[in-house]
Amino acid sequence: MLSTADCSVADLGAFVPGTEVRLAGAAEGPLKGLLFAAKDNFDVAGFVTGCGNPDWARTHPPAAAHADAVAKLLGAGADLAGKTITDELAYSLAGQNPHYGTPVNPAAPGRIPGGSSSGSASAVAGGIVDFALGSDTGGSVRIPASYCGLFGMRPTHGRISVKGLVPASPFCDTVGWFARTAFVLRQVGEVLYGVTAKDDIAVSELLLAEDAFGLLDPAVRAVLTPHILTFEARFGRARAIDVAQPAGSFAKLIPSCRILQGREIWRQHGAWIETARPRLGPEAQGRFAWARGLTAAAEAEAGEVQDDLADSIHKLVSGNRLLLLPTAPGIAPLTTATAEELSNYRDRVLGLTAISSLSGVPQITLPLVTLEGCPLGLSIIGAAGRDLDLLRLAEMMTGGGFSNSASTANRSNDNDN
Repeated sequence: MLSTADCSVADLGAFVPGTEVRLAGAAEGPLKGLLFAAKDNFDVAGFVTGCGNPDWARTHPPAAAHADAVAKLLGAGADLAGKTITDELAYSLAGQNPHYGTPVNPAAPGRIPGGSSSGSASAVAGGIVDFALGSDTGGSVRIPASYCGLFGMRPTHGRISVKGLVPASPFCDTVGWFARTAFVLRQVGEVLYGVTAKDDIAVSELLLAEDAFGLLDPAVRAVLTPHILTFEARFGRARAIDVAQPAGSFAKLIPSCRILQGREIWRQHGAWIETARPRLGPEAQGRFAWARGLTAAAEAEAGEVQDDLADSIHKLVSGNRLLLLPTAPGIAPLTTATAEELSNYRDRVLGLTAISSLSGVPQITLPLVTLEGCPLGLSIIGAAGRDLDLLRLAEMMTGGGFSNSASTANRSNDNDN
């Protein structure tokens, strides 16, 4: 693990090369004094949004206005340090860009940073910025956060404006962000949501995604277990449930997620790909070719799986329930992993990230443990709209120091168990 004091902008390779995107925030505001970066699929007025591909940058004009999220952060006093590298058209979870390079994972040198918000995670983990914007469609904030030892937030779908964010799969695109501390993560969230978090958090029941934990290697589950016990000590014994049950299994859930996102990203960018004939790396080339061949019938079948899953998840986390699950199946793969190894690992990742991606509920990942010296995240899912509660909960469970009172019902549950 690199010390943040040892990192420099050049060392990390997190920012889009050849660009100088620096903007001062408002003279006053709740984020004054903080520095942030924005993934290069967010518009910044006067600059081309490159989306991780030089031909996209070449064929698109400078943005006319800031993305809503960028404008809010600047308006709150934060200074923008630059645009960060993303996987091509945000269509990967690895963080390896064939045109601009792979940003360094400061928390696990020699391992991938995760994608597609790779540069944003690298810049925060390396201490170059205080926080960074990323987009999360199929896990593109949650996974880099887990790999790089960061707090990462995926909001309730539709809760934060995506205006000015280049779309990938609109049915599950969200604006996410990274920070090294839960305090800063919450500060940023309050600006983006326009709401101040409450100190009191009601938790009626704790749920444990047993089938998700069952996907893990024994060593991974072993290091997460003590933190599950910490949650149980605070909120009562967790009830084990199978989150993938509506799909039958994770093996059936994964292809549904891939098909739905593939159909949507082809609708967004297929015409440009066929007209501009861009230079795409092997991974993106293969993925778009696959997406081009997907049928409406396959999408409709996958949509039924999504509907069943979403209905089930919304019921599970209603009534102030919280759901614990692993953020990723393990630590970040090595940068030397083969394409086949990364593809197989990506499928395991998608099984976990699909829960929030397809249901639209908020998810926060906490950097609680390490394995073999590398970070590993534990995630909390709550009901739609409980985003600020999750941000406060992250502070509480990581020493945030604010006053908290669990619900009376929860205290009764502790006694019953």
